[in-house]
Amino acid sequence: MRGVGRRAPKWAALALGLACALGGPAGAAAPADRPTPSGLPVPRWVTLKFAEVNARKGPGDDHRLLWVYRSRGLPVQVVAETSEWRRVCDPEGGLAWVHKRTTDGRRNLMNLRRQPLAMAKKPKPGAKPAAYLGGRALASLLRCEKGWCRVKAGGATGWIREADAWGTAEAPQCRLKS
Repeated sequence: MRGVGRRAPKWAALALGLACALGGPAGAAAPADRPTPSGLPVPRWVTLKFAEVNARKGPGDDHRLLWVYRSRGLPVQVVAETSEWRRVCDPEGGLAWVHKRTTDGRRNLMNLRRQPLAMAKKPKPGAKPAAYLGGRALASLLRCEKGWCRVKAGGATGWIREADAWGTAEAPQCRLKS
């Protein structure tokens, strides 16, 4: 749950919890006949810029507050936009509107599992781990190629399978409701 006055979501208190050795943007282009206000493709990935970001029912401060995101750097997928607001999809499948000033174009990804995820030394199955990305932890996304993503977290760099993380898929991750 992520509502105001309710218990904070499990990922809300994300720590860059990395076990063991650790203590270009993907996105489908918007159709040419439907340019976005920003000129950027939708869907696309961004991160939350602040430790607290208000999530609203609609694009404007006059719309009802749904919840407050409490995780700076959380990767969210922009699925719609106005000139000032972005409709985002979060790791729990929630859809909400956030102000554009609360988002950052830098890319992060998230280990959705509760257990650590090996960051391999090379982008191939069976490669030795360089480090481990803690459960529900964030990492900086450096690049993805051939189903693998190079990430950096806690001073360590390694490769993880693209399918093992939230923040890499090109397709929309939330079903838009009318």
